[in-house]
Amino acid sequence: MEHLTPKQIVAELDRFIIGQNAAKKAVAVAIRNRWRRQQLDPDLAREVNPKNIIMVGPTGVGKTEIARRIASLTGAPFVKVEASKFTEVGYHGRDVESMVRDLLEHGIKLVRAEHAETVREKAEAAVEQRLVDLLLPDSRDPEPAPASASTSTSDTPAAEGGMISTDDSVERRQKVREVLLKQLRDGKHEDRTIEITLHNKAVPVTMFSNMGLDQMDPQMSKMFENLIPEQTKRMRVTIAEARQILIDQETEAMIDQDKMTTDAIDRTEQAGIIFIDEVDKIATGDGAGSGGRGPDVSRQGVQRDLLPIVEGSTVSTRHGMVNTDHILFIAAGAFHSAAVSDLMPELQGRFPIRVELDALTRDDFVRILTEPSNALTKQQQALLKTEGIDVGFEPDAIDAMAELAAQANQQMENIGARRLMTIVERLFEQINFDAPDLAADGQTTLTIDSEHVRKTLADIVQNEDLSRFVL
Repeated sequence: MEHLTPKQIVAELDRFIIGQNAAKKAVAVAIRNRWRRQQLDPDLAREVNPKNIIMVGPTGVGKTEIARRIASLTGAPFVKVEASKFTEVGYHGRDVESMVRDLLEHGIKLVRAEHAETVREKAEAAVEQRLVDLLLPDSRDPEPAPASASTSTSDTPAAEGGMISTDDSVERRQKVREVLLKQLRDGKHEDRTIEITLHNKAVPVTMFSNMGLDQMDPQMSKMFENLIPEQTKRMRVTIAEARQILIDQETEAMIDQDKMTTDAIDRTEQAGIIFIDEVDKIATGDGAGSGGRGPDVSRQGVQRDLLPIVEGSTVSTRHGMVNTDHILFIAAGAFHSAAVSDLMPELQGRFPIRVELDALTRDDFVRILTEPSNALTKQQQALLKTEGIDVGFEPDAIDAMAELAAQANQQMENIGARRLMTIVERLFEQINFDAPDLAADGQTTLTIDSEHVRKTLADIVQNEDLSRFVL
């Protein structure tokens, strides 16, 4: 993160997200402040809390995408949760802590991938030797035969096109191994079938119906895991398939599990990001609950359980204890029927940075369709290119799609940029269906203009009843 200035972070976000500069600046400063805190004296650094952010804006304007992109950019563990899910089947306090456990699992996945990369070369070398052993099971030094054993020799298949006798010299067997190893590296046996053994452990099922294994004390969790015997399974696969399976096995064996877990917990605590969506759904409407009656009891309960996690607490996981003091929390909601002030005052105070995201306009839709690296139009062009068809868009076609999307959002519920996805998919529905036949008939170019857009979509948009089902 030390190489990313706030301006660079915003510039990177601009590649994927149109507008919303206030929100981009807020998260860019929050990420930079993390690096700044790590440069401080440890005693002072412990006192610097993350400046949690609450984003207010309609759906489909980029709230989730900003948080997801910033996590990807910095390599931080990231998890998105819906605040409303904690109220769906009644209130149960420990459910809220599951977001921290999920965050740690993502952190472990990130750190495991990094550690795996450091041992990958050694793992690949070990797998090559294992593959040779599987292809030449008798190529190692043979064990001394019993005195009563027959002196006749038995032949064992070696590299393709040759035989090797069990009483051949060690030097000859070594040469055969080297030849076969070179052939494996040259990819000459990728389709050959061998038998390998897979090792795995079944997920323990505890006797506590309302408690998962990840909610137990780490020592007790390990005890239950050790009670489950390792299961083995023999299966026949090709060399190409076996190579990746064996690399995973060797990599897992070479990784220092304790160090990986320690690094993952540290990464989660110092760089983790939790995105809490639909936080407006747990607002009670009066800022202080409803006096213990009605559905607001559950909402108020979720807020009260969120509070200690957001302000800093220690959560027990199967891998160890995770402190949430410096995890960055980004909350978001449309806040159509509630306001940020309807949240508990204590919870509001834990989100000092508030940014409002703007609703998207027709001009924004034009930019969304053309500027980002992952624009929907570019995605369609790439998809149809695989069929041998080059797709081009006239400027008036982009304008027409943007106009129809804005019109649909105005007439129906405003779902922001998600409306563009529906528009584009509907526009290309028949083209995607006919693409293989078009390519077979020699039609390799296709130009989309405004006439085609309006002909395909205008009737649907104008028919309000139909558009509610189609768009």
